Amino acid sequence: MTWHRSAIASALLVCLGTTAAGTLPASATPKERTVTVRPATEEQVVTAVERAAHPLRSVEPWGDTGDLRPLDRMIGDARVVGVGEATHSSHDFFAMKHRVFRHLVEAKGFRTFGLEVSWSTGRRLNDYVVHGKGDPRRIMRDEFQFAYSWWNNTDYLTLVEWMRAYNRQHPNDPVQFMGDDLGWAGPEVYDEVTDYVARAHPELEARFTELYQGLRPTVATGVYMEQYMNKPLAERQEMAARTGEALKLLRKQSAGTDGKAGTDGKAGTDRTAYDWAVQSATVIDQVARFYSFDAGTDQAQSAAAMRYRDQAMADNTAWWQEHTGTKVLVSAHNAHLGYETPDPANYPRMQGAFLRDRLGGAYVSVGFTFDRGSFNATGPDGKVQRFTVGPAGAGTNEHTLDRVRYRDYLVDLRSVPAPGRGWLDRTRPTRSIGTGYPDREYDIALARTHDVLIHLHQVEAARLRDQ
Repeated sequence: MTWHRSAIASALLVCLGTTAAGTLPASATPKERTVTVRPATEEQVVTAVERAAHPLRSVEPWGDTGDLRPLDRMIGDARVVGVGEATHSSHDFFAMKHRVFRHLVEAKGFRTFGLEVSWSTGRRLNDYVVHGKGDPRRIMRDEFQFAYSWWNNTDYLTLVEWMRAYNRQHPNDPVQFMGDDLGWAGPEVYDEVTDYVARAHPELEARFTELYQGLRPTVATGVYMEQYMNKPLAERQEMAARTGEALKLLRKQSAGTDGKAGTDGKAGTDRTAYDWAVQSATVIDQVARFYSFDAGTDQAQSAAAMRYRDQAMADNTAWWQEHTGTKVLVSAHNAHLGYETPDPANYPRMQGAFLRDRLGGAYVSVGFTFDRGSFNATGPDGKVQRFTVGPAGAGTNEHTLDRVRYRDYLVDLRSVPAPGRGWLDRTRPTRSIGTGYPDREYDIALARTHDVLIHLHQVEAARLRDQ
């Protein structure tokens, strides 16, 4: 998760879990006797997972994707599929997401790639992907700063360039890029609100100028975010009060005539323009409200801020899906996209749980595990480094999963037969690496957290740009 070690969320993930007991009551008998149920052996669990697993040909996005056809059945009619990552900076996770997205575009009609990055960043990248506006390298350099610097890598550049190439060939049915997060609201988002107000409600223009005074960014992304979070709490709360008032005022206005949404909200009827203006005002308010929590000194406030962030990411993803009508692959850390929080004290509820609330079975969560390999992370000295870990230790989820005869594979956790399903329902140490390292393994019950799992034998660190 990208906010680890920031002034807003200083605590790393701490996952708590217990191992289920192995003694269960037997069926009732005249003597009401009980029997001891022996836990499944590792060999039995491996055999059960193998029965449900499907081998993967490659993690690289190019070439035939026939080995991903079993995924079509696993996600069914889902409108949003969350695809996680076990580290924030390994090439194999990023490349595999590109590969899965390309397959879902071609086989299941998906048209949006969503990323754990600010909404306004997504709009800038979408302008390039759909319209060819700007230089993706410069956009990524400008936008992927501070907490988002992990995304400024060659794999995401390759994905964005593939999306643009696809749209040149399919101009009437484009793929799109969305950011669902609230780290910052760029000037374009403010302009969308104020331009709409000037056109549709000029009598309110002066009031919106007053409410947004001093909020529209005039400095680089990273500088803006750092300056914002370091403002006095009272000032941040006053800013949130103003953005909330602006949003409330805009929602009171007439929506205009009804109509179909355009591909990016920049064209269409009055109703379309109104909806996108309200969403932009919502995003502005989300950013201000997130920074208004006293997260730096109050643990309860920090937890509330994290819950608010995950709910906002789910709300933004669902809004995009509903208003564009496109199926969405949304990318974030495993922890964000799963159903169970690994750390209730610090992360009360995750994006995946909120998405399931909104979409029910139309949301599917896909997680990643890996046995060994490398990744980029911030070390104890505060510098970004490449770390390498060896094979997972005995007793971990990865140790057992890596014994399956396939090097890399895909498995529907809901279809794993006994005793594998019972094993997957129990918490045990699992790698969940955010932006900082070293850290510990966290206790996670995979089958309670995700619907589908992709296990990779080995991963390599991503290649970061401008580092």
